[in-house]
Amino acid sequence: MFFDPNDHAPTEAKMTEKLEDIARAMVAPGKGILAADESSGTIKKRFDKINLASTEDSRRDYREMLFRSTDAMKNYVSGVILYDETIRQKAKDGTPLVDIMKAAGSIPGIKVDTGAKPLAGPTSKIETVTEGLDGLRERLAEYHSLGARFAKWRGVITIADGLPSWNCIKANAHGLARYAALCQEAGIVPIVEPEVLMDGAYCTHDIDECYRVTEWTLRTVFRELYDARVSLEGMILKPNMIVAGQKCAKQPSAAEVAEKTVRVLKSTVPSTVPGIAFLSGGQSDEVATEHLSLMNAMGNLPWALTFSYGRALQAAALQAWGGKSENVAAGQRAFTHRAKMNSLAALGKWDAKQEKAA
Repeated sequence: MFFDPNDHAPTEAKMTEKLEDIARAMVAPGKGILAADESSGTIKKRFDKINLASTEDSRRDYREMLFRSTDAMKNYVSGVILYDETIRQKAKDGTPLVDIMKAAGSIPGIKVDTGAKPLAGPTSKIETVTEGLDGLRERLAEYHSLGARFAKWRGVITIADGLPSWNCIKANAHGLARYAALCQEAGIVPIVEPEVLMDGAYCTHDIDECYRVTEWTLRTVFRELYDARVSLEGMILKPNMIVAGQKCAKQPSAAEVAEKTVRVLKSTVPSTVPGIAFLSGGQSDEVATEHLSLMNAMGNLPWALTFSYGRALQAAALQAWGGKSENVAAGQRAFTHRAKMNSLAALGKWDAKQEKAA
């Protein structure tokens, strides 16, 4: 396959400059992204664990607690990925949640895919393709007016016996590229998230299989981004780390995870991408932090490496809060601690002693 570089130049040079600024701010030194874009179904599962009913008010109270954690939001969190409900919500005192984030210097973002659906064909019981392109141009225009300056779309790749298929990787990569191009057209930075799952029913694969599939996936994604004329300077990549499946008997050391993750990224991700913000993907809080810190401590990286964690930033805060107003301060302390630990990891300066010192 041959490419004509002149035929694939990004078309909006003026907009690219602005997108570059936003993208760089999202991966500023020592800062990362809070993924607070859980769907109503996902947040219900998390609230069930603390015996809290998932209502519009309880979801608002929980997210308001996080967004009003001033120390964390100002010093460690560059941006927040929101769910459609949340970007429209107001705090208990009537202040839009987006305004609370902006006041702390954090950039509002929005999840725009409508979920991973069964991929038609012989592998439909296992493989998925992410949907949400229909009407996306109009939705992005509305989200921009509501304050969003970046967006997120997640493609899901499952390793199983003889899988993933080329059809699955190609379909998800193409969807990510079309989404990214529409985002940039709307003045919104796309977070491109191709996730090779580490947890789930089929995740018995070892670290080398994760490496192979992740490399294949990332090469395909960047070819599609190139064909869609996406400006790499105005996007953020959100990949999985190179880990073994959770059901694999042989689990790698933290040093091996860090080394293999950096190696696969250096072989697939152009240096023009300003930053890579990892998903935690089912890793425990401290493990996700340790892996990120070891990678940054290696040095000689062409892009910023930081976090875009959901559970790994929120789990301790949710437990400490427990749905009770009298525990808001405790929840905020737990959230701020995890955000600070990951900030140190983004600088390559975390160690286990700092966890104990908190």
